[in-house]
Amino acid sequence: MTSVLAATRFSVLDRSRIRAGHGAGEALRDTVELAREAERLGYHRFWVAEHHGVPGVAGSAPTVLAAAVAGATHRIRVGTGGVMLPNHRPLVVAEQFGVLESLFPGRIDMGLGRSVGFTDGVRRALGRDKDDAEDFDAQLAELLGWFRGTSPTGVHARPAEGLTVPPFVLAMGEGAAVAARAGLPMVIGDLRDRDRMRRGIDRYRAGFRPSGWSQEPYVVVSGTVAVAATPRAAGRLLVPEAWSMAHARTRGSFPPLPRAEEVEARTMTGRERDLYDAGLAGHIAGTEEQVADALETLVKETGAQEVLVTTSTYDREALLDSYRRLARITGTAPPDTPA
Repeated sequence: MTSVLAATRFSVLDRSRIRAGHGAGEALRDTVELAREAERLGYHRFWVAEHHGVPGVAGSAPTVLAAAVAGATHRIRVGTGGVMLPNHRPLVVAEQFGVLESLFPGRIDMGLGRSVGFTDGVRRALGRDKDDAEDFDAQLAELLGWFRGTSPTGVHARPAEGLTVPPFVLAMGEGAAVAARAGLPMVIGDLRDRDRMRRGIDRYRAGFRPSGWSQEPYVVVSGTVAVAATPRAAGRLLVPEAWSMAHARTRGSFPPLPRAEEVEARTMTGRERDLYDAGLAGHIAGTEEQVADALETLVKETGAQEVLVTTSTYDREALLDSYRRLARITGTAPPDTPA
């Protein structure tokens, strides 16, 4: 472990991917079990995500799932990566996080995104449209105001008012500028477009305005990291997600994750093959030594204080092994972690 990695926080974001032949309930329980293991391995945070109407994702209610994760763990910080604020009324979001913080004081994070529903049908079902994302600055200010008791309505958010739940902005597109203006920590991905990531980070740091929530810029870089005994084994961890993304791009629906061997046996169209190959590229994957070198380069290039790992795959044992190996690389793992 290098001094650079030792000074960097490492955390986990799990999207509760459904696996082919397995149900949504199992995917959610897998997320809770992964959180327990992440805590044992010494990771700093464990976050869950929000997706609506996606066949391959069980995580549609992140604050509910965060409550289950927090209830099953003891020390690790728990939060959302994120709650998509344009989909919700800020008062309701404040109330939900107020309940979480009241139940699990000092452990809750509030990761917030500006995306709306993935398809026209989902947006209609949510009563939202694409333009709602343009009001993210105002929605964010209203949400934070509920914690400070500054709403002009005269209404008070209970039990949120007076509590401090650290907010983070998920920086996609304009998110970096929003985070800078609000003076909040920023989470930015993905690792496959490093130039875009660095531009977003530079824009965030240049425009950052200190706030009551954060006096200095705080950067979390997010992406897929796969670690295994051999480069080939690490690469195979990426296969199910790469195929499901290619399927989604060509057929309009993200399916459950298939087994890697089933994907490798498929006959793909030219378009599918191009998207699949692109989905395999640009991530950090390899042996412990290779991944340690790649992570050190990433942290040095970005100046990030934290890395949020979002790996998904079909093989749960291989996924757990990857997180264990990563914990050894980064120095978070306890002495009893198997070699």
